[in-house]
Amino acid sequence: MARVQVFIGQIRPLPESGRPTGMYKEPVPGAVQVGPEGLAGDQQADARVHGGPEKAVHLYPARHYAELARAFPDAAPLLVPGSIGENLSSAELDEHDVRVGDVWRLGQALLQACQPRNPCWKIDERFGCRGMAAFIVERRITGWYWRVVRPGMVEPGDTLELARRTPEAPTLREALDDWHAPQADIARLRRLADTPGIALHWRSRIEQRVAWLLAQEAAPPINPPAPLPSP
Repeated sequence: MARVQVFIGQIRPLPESGRPTGMYKEPVPGAVQVGPEGLAGDQQADARVHGGPEKAVHLYPARHYAELARAFPDAAPLLVPGSIGENLSSAELDEHDVRVGDVWRLGQALLQACQPRNPCWKIDERFGCRGMAAFIVERRITGWYWRVVRPGMVEPGDTLELARRTPEAPTLREALDDWHAPQADIARLRRLADTPGIALHWRSRIEQRVAWLLAQEAAPPINPPAPLPSP
């Protein structure tokens, strides 16, 4: 069981470029409906990469903010729950505690963890810190997305409770390590792609990477050029 804070937000301009973002979130004042597309009243600026059924709800572990504040002290006053664009914040869960495909109950809703977040450049501009998004990826502190298995009402004070575990699945931290490993392990990537409940788009990207890796293994070696004759 994990206590959570719940956030929604409207589209606002970023401070330098003026580009639209839905990253600015505020705590919900009361009960809110969670549906297949996310929380009622929540907005995303770019539907190509945010929102939709497999990115319906984003959770960011609150404990990561201390690590970000140490790495980017100038931004420390801004690094508070809700500020990185999450819908849910919890100090009691992180990527080590949740497996791909796990189903958790929040209020009346059921949520399934289906993929990690892929942070983008807007985080750097939001906090005025170049390299923050890359740091989040490098440190594997991305948070994750849920799909909504069963819609329902949630409200402040609700807790996340594990409803169905996928025991053979990797944790989100293990999945991130497999995906970002410098020396890719094809067997582990295949296992990840085959995990029940994984987001379909992420599965497709993993399968494409596996196919590329297999093609590289099958390619004939490139013969080095013959040495020049001695004069």
